[in-house]
Amino acid sequence: MKFAAALTLSVLLTSIMTGCTPTVKIEPPDKPIVINLNVKIEHEIRIKVDKELDNLLENEQLF
Repeated sequence: MKFAAALTLSVLLTSIMTGCTPTVKIEPPDKPIVINLNVKIEHEIRIKVDKELDNLLENEQLF
């Protein structure tokens, strides 16, 4: 008698738990995905040379 009650209870609990499981649906979007890549890249390179080094290069005394 106890076995039948436990079996009935376990079947009832299993059916209740499977009825409450969430469902996940994956659907593609209606519109295409648009990625805007308007990027402005600017590079500025500054080289500062000491006046003495600049004079050495001008006079070719370095080599």
